[in-house]
Amino acid sequence: MRTTSSFEVFPNEPTERDLARARWLRKEGRLSEAEEAYRGVMATQPALRSGWTECFELLRSVGKIDAALVLATAARDVFSTEAFPLTLEGAALIELGKLPQALVALESAVQRDPDLALTWHELGYAAYRLGDGNRALAALDRAFALEPHTETLLLRGKILRDAGEFYAAEVAFEGALHSAAHKDQEGRIQNEIFITRRRGAFTPAWVEALTEAQEWFATHGTVVLGADKGEAPPSEADLIAALAKLRDNRQWQFGQVVVQSKESCGLLFHTFGVPITTWDLVDTALVPLVVAPRPMPDDPNWQNARKAVQDSERGLTLILAHPIDLEPDVDVVGSLEIDGKPLPLVPDSSTALVMAQHPAARLADRLLTTESTLDAQH
Repeated sequence: MRTTSSFEVFPNEPTERDLARARWLRKEGRLSEAEEAYRGVMATQPALRSGWTECFELLRSVGKIDAALVLATAARDVFSTEAFPLTLEGAALIELGKLPQALVALESAVQRDPDLALTWHELGYAAYRLGDGNRALAALDRAFALEPHTETLLLRGKILRDAGEFYAAEVAFEGALHSAAHKDQEGRIQNEIFITRRRGAFTPAWVEALTEAQEWFATHGTVVLGADKGEAPPSEADLIAALAKLRDNRQWQFGQVVVQSKESCGLLFHTFGVPITTWDLVDTALVPLVVAPRPMPDDPNWQNARKAVQDSERGLTLILAHPIDLEPDVDVVGSLEIDGKPLPLVPDSSTALVMAQHPAARLADRLLTTESTLDAQH
């Protein structure tokens, strides 16, 4: 469906100017206020279809699907003979997982109005969720022919990518990028392009055949050292040895290892043989290896050290064990966890090397050798 980012915050159309405040609140993340503002517009201008569409999508985006379904039902009183309320109902049923019922509603909407692009877009999404890629693409083609739209191209790219058609998917995403009207759209689409390119690194394997680590790298761009299935989770020694092997393969040179506490870093010292210090003393001029045992979002020293590496583009950040459902903010992780339990993965140097040298990896273009620093000092 059309997200708020698809519209101008300050439209020129007089009929949509009342939506400007709701759109601005939505962009600012003030979602409850935005919903209230949308409902105000719907009360004063009930025939303004975009007010209903955007309010519905706001509810959908925050998971208030029951409220979205109620809104779709209310739309019947205003647009009683049109396809529009049936399209909203079908979209809500998709999110509730009631896909056969969603298809019935959307197909009824098509019978009412075969030229409503929004209906064909949602019909394509429903078919995609059901696993019928061919039907999904056909519906999206019809939607795009009726109304060329960024979101339709974006969904088309995702369907093609899931089918292993990486080149065609990237073409769709590039088209979406060129048609994007706002920076937040551009960032979202560019990320989909990077995901597509990273998944393509493991071709000719199909997406379904990717390991958890490969899929995680494709989604986030963070290298995973424990990248192959095993019988038991890797030990800390295994992960540090795997990182050392990756360092040797990539010819990285660290001038400093930065840890939470010096008391438990003997293995790191013996492996890398460079000075050890704590997070509050990170020196990016030395091209540091900054290490944490787990994600520590509430530790200011860790966050400052991690951000120093990111901002300076010097050095590497590593978390030894990372929850698989948490967005990473580091370059490399050792192993992945589900519900606090480590996955049975073993270090895979060849897969980790493919990840590390990929141009769309998080550490791409990072300075990871002390040679230039030494040259500058001399």
